[in-house]
Amino acid sequence: MMKSSMKVALVVGMIVISASMFGLIASSGQAAGPDGFQIAVDDKGAIRLPDIDYRKDWVSLGAWAVAAEEGTEGSEGIHAVYTQPGTVEAFRETGKFPDGAILIKELFSTTTDDMTTGTVSRANDTSGWFMMIKDSTGRYPGNKLWGDGWGWAYFDAKDRINTTTTDYEANCLGCHVPVQDQDWVYVQGYPVLQGNGGN
Repeated sequence: MMKSSMKVALVVGMIVISASMFGLIASSGQAAGPDGFQIAVDDKGAIRLPDIDYRKDWVSLGAWAVAAEEGTEGSEGIHAVYTQPGTVEAFRETGKFPDGAILIKELFSTTTDDMTTGTVSRANDTSGWFMMIKDSTGRYPGNKLWGDGWGWAYFDAKDRINTTTTDYEANCLGCHVPVQDQDWVYVQGYPVLQGNGGN
């Protein structure tokens, strides 16, 4: 009987260790799934778009439709936002994004057509990506891509490796000022973070 109990304990322990190694169990303050610092940042804080299929393997937070110019029908662009598995659960528990969480906003051009449901804009080609990586500890002091609790970068569709961002304060922060009290993120656009199917 004792040997059976020890075997069960050993197997359970191995499962827990394996799950932890593969990021399936999240501790508070840390995202489950691939760690953003490991897959998207080098030791000096340079940010790169991770080489992953985020559309398939990550969680869709939501999408934004960018209105076309006045007098033009439809949307000028669609912005779809993704994050690692486990980030949503961590946010729902704490109300904060965990360290290492990545937000990838993929920017699409659009095609607008008349359909049976009305005038509809749909995603067309990718034109670029905005990316944020949560960093509450200030890992890269002096690096102008990092500050205010995040790493910030923009990538043109032609180059996933080299960001065109040179200074997050000059290039990125201005758009986020209205939500600085929400950790610089427009969380109201991501109903999945609220849970309960909107109830």
